[in-house]
Amino acid sequence: MAQSSPASTDDTFDVVVVGSLNLDLVVRSPRHPTPGETLIGTEYSEVAGGKGLNQAVAAARSGARVAMVGAVGDDHAGEILRSVVRAEGIDDRWLVTLADQTTGRALITVDDHGENSIIVISGANAAVVFDHLPESRVVLSQLETGIDAVGQAFLLARERGSTTILNPAPAQSLPGEVLELCDVIIPNEHEVDLLGGRPILTARVPHVVVTLGADGADYMSNGTTVRIDPFEVEPVDTTGAGDAFCGSLASRVAAGESMADALRFAAAAGALSTTVRGAVPSQPHRADTMALLGS
Repeated sequence: MAQSSPASTDDTFDVVVVGSLNLDLVVRSPRHPTPGETLIGTEYSEVAGGKGLNQAVAAARSGARVAMVGAVGDDHAGEILRSVVRAEGIDDRWLVTLADQTTGRALITVDDHGENSIIVISGANAAVVFDHLPESRVVLSQLETGIDAVGQAFLLARERGSTTILNPAPAQSLPGEVLELCDVIIPNEHEVDLLGGRPILTARVPHVVVTLGADGADYMSNGTTVRIDPFEVEPVDTTGAGDAFCGSLASRVAAGESMADALRFAAAAGALSTTVRGAVPSQPHRADTMALLGS
């Protein structure tokens, strides 16, 4: 098990991401295979990914000061991912290396329409535990580590008054006590159903954002629903779009923007990410997102 507990620091970050880091093994093919079918692919690549790392990069490129809490294995893939974290200016003091674990992997197929299917091998991501988090305005997490790690992170965040944001992906049910530690939750339509539906979520979480792919997103708070309109782009790979949305939203919440402005920024970032191949490479920089917004 990994215990992420570096020496105490007085640093305060905008966003702390508690989450996964994977090396993505990406195959492109004209379409997705049906069960039992073998297809000839057209391209193969290995790129940095994992929902935690993707979202940390999205937040950093959106202008936030970010720290990454997670684990990699003592292997070449782990070295690659740590180098990406450092290259993006993300603090890696809470990113531990486990000698008895392999680094996480994601097996991704992308078709000619830019749609993807993904299988994740957790590896070191499943062994993340900690008793300390760096100070931050926002703590952002997902479900590629473990529910216990998310709950612990959000308990610590609540104790110090940080805003908690959860992207409940990959889709799975969650204990009520974890939901009630969320200030903001960002599921897609499928994840909403596994979490009990919109009425359950809005009763337990103050801010619910349901992402709708090319149709934008629905924002629900205080009994009202607002549609966040999509931006029209030509997608080539949707792999990192949801992570771009979550990470960029966290950065703008940390900056003190209104939810309306933060959501519009996140929608633009999510759209831009679909125009570039690869999860980490597709995360847009703040200047590009602002350009799409027309600012």
